[in-house]
Amino acid sequence: MAEFVEQPLVIEGSGWADYGLIDSGFGRKFERYGAYRFIRPEPQALWSARLDDWDAEGEFVPGSDEDGGGRWGFARAVPQEGWPLMWNEVRFTAHCTPFRHLGFFPDMAPVWDWMRGRLAGKADVQTLNLFGYTGVGTLALSECGPVTHVDASKKSVAQARENAALSGMAERPVRWLIDDAAKFTAREVRRGKRYDGIILDPPKFGRGPEGEVWRIEEGLPPLIADCRRLLDQDSRFLFLTVYAVRMSSLALAGLLAEHFADLPGRIEHGDLAVREDGEGGRLLPTAIFARWSND
Repeated sequence: MAEFVEQPLVIEGSGWADYGLIDSGFGRKFERYGAYRFIRPEPQALWSARLDDWDAEGEFVPGSDEDGGGRWGFARAVPQEGWPLMWNEVRFTAHCTPFRHLGFFPDMAPVWDWMRGRLAGKADVQTLNLFGYTGVGTLALSECGPVTHVDASKKSVAQARENAALSGMAERPVRWLIDDAAKFTAREVRRGKRYDGIILDPPKFGRGPEGEVWRIEEGLPPLIADCRRLLDQDSRFLFLTVYAVRMSSLALAGLLAEHFADLPGRIEHGDLAVREDGEGGRLLPTAIFARWSND
């Protein structure tokens, strides 16, 4: 029976050569992405900034609607086609998206390391990346074996394939699928498929390729139930992240506990956070997570 660890954890990320959290405060964060620096909204940065001057190439100014909207403003030129960055052996293109982020989620870097550690030494590994976005996590997992990458956005999957080519990984055994994550997972259950690991990063609200409506409070419980059916006692993990939702990580863990109680291993939950660069850097929380692992 999976152990339910009630005490929350913090998974801490830090900067690397091509990314860093320079400073945060007053509801914003100041980051470096390669040679460029940007300011973005961050409601959880309730404290004061450490630095007086945030000299950035661009800033995302949010709209009046708390559920989205806004625009980028630029003080200096930034390549519209994007620019290459690297995490370990994975290369990818960063660019200023209309959704305020830059084409990947840097707080996931320690999660990619953790997943690869769970799969190390296991033969014939098969993993599933739901809501796979631009594929950085998929390419990180492809080191361990075949990956099925699913996203409803044709544009995101195309960017993921381009990132694979940029990384020299175009021939890796990855299935790139434009599909509704919930429908695909249900079909995999009917096919009797199994996976060694599943990663999923569902949005608060979204639409599938055929106009399917996704609302996390309604869609997540049946999706987790189907994900459980794709895993067994020899599988290694399920990792769930949730951004920008008024929800506790304990609630996510409780959902996993309902469905994973019959498996060995443990269920944990908590915050993803990124530490600011430099001495005395603070931890900025970015998302909540829950995970099942079976070492």
